[in-house]
Amino acid sequence: MPVLIVYVDDIIVTGKHIEEIILIKEMLAKEFEVKDLDALRYFLGMEFARSKKGISVSQRKYTLDLLEETGMLGSKPSKTPIELRDKRKMFGGSPVDKERYQQLVGKLIYLSHTRPDIASAISLVGQYMHNPCQGHLNDVYRILRYLKQTLGNGLFFKKTIERKVEVFTDADWAGSIDDRKSTSGYCTLVWEQTAGLEYWPHELQELQQMELRAEQQHWLHYNQLNLLVHYRE
Repeated sequence: MPVLIVYVDDIIVTGKHIEEIILIKEMLAKEFEVKDLDALRYFLGMEFARSKKGISVSQRKYTLDLLEETGMLGSKPSKTPIELRDKRKMFGGSPVDKERYQQLVGKLIYLSHTRPDIASAISLVGQYMHNPCQGHLNDVYRILRYLKQTLGNGLFFKKTIERKVEVFTDADWAGSIDDRKSTSGYCTLVWEQTAGLEYWPHELQELQQMELRAEQQHWLHYNQLNLLVHYRE
């Protein structure tokens, strides 16, 4: 059965059978003025490329535009998106423009749709959206410098005959210096005709001071339930 993905006046038509896709296009053309761009190459800031090995999805142009907008094109690249040992506090120096900070983090969140490698760093800077300080803004700029270093990164869905699901999960223990909450995250790889990373949430937990092993087991159980609900739907 064909699938339509619609955002305002941008539409993707996809499916297993080309005849059905052509029929959908003809039906749309009868009702609306449409422009057929043939094979999918660009959609909502995402670039798509096909090869014999699979499909790649990236946001290189979006990233370049963001670096130009923030004046970071000439900055020194960073090899990592965030300092691993850096302990962030709720009050990290003098206050900065909250609206500007929220705009930057929001754009990074959209970019993370194809960049799971920055999801953890964005989760951290996103915790200070309502009271950002200079230290938090510096963390955002570091993410931007890392993006300059890794412009070509993105998702790749390779062709495969395997059919399976793989889940990787981890959690720290009382890692937040502000309230001692733990942070959990997981990534899910789905192998069915194409294989690729599909989910990569990174969340601050509501529970505090849970023993590390119990925290990890709790999160793993949550992931299993989430997968069951998703595939039943």
